[in-house]
Amino acid sequence: MENTLKVRVKKVRDGAKLPVYGSAYAAGADLYACTAEEITVPPHGTAFIPTGIAVELPAGTVGLVYARSGLACKRGLAPANKVGVIDCDYRGEVMVALHNHTDAPQAVAAGERVAQLVVMPYLAAAYEEAETLSDTVRGAGGFGSTGRN
Repeated sequence: MENTLKVRVKKVRDGAKLPVYGSAYAAGADLYACTAEEITVPPHGTAFIPTGIAVELPAGTVGLVYARSGLACKRGLAPANKVGVIDCDYRGEVMVALHNHTDAPQAVAAGERVAQLVVMPYLAAAYEEAETLSDTVRGAGGFGSTGRN
């Protein structure tokens, strides 16, 4: 792959698997459940799924934890916070808070792919208070305002 970035990964549990890309041009690498036995996510509830890994993301990058489309669409399991954020100075175990959007319990097996990790650069903003902001065509138009005729 042309655009690779070295990310150090430490296994913090026995049986942990490093993130793996499913195809040559996949943006997200699969994260795996690292448990001794399956974990049941109750209907409309959330369970923390350990991955057994900690990561050392390079400065200026962030790890974004997204749903796996098959798990979300077929079984109703997706990260509770929609997109998890792993800051580059975090060194603890990566956990995935999976929420069950269905009316039935959902079992997550040991070694199952539970989410995907995308590593991205970010810009740190220097926020400064201002009395006024520049004018734009949109102005203060909010939710759905750009689709109106």
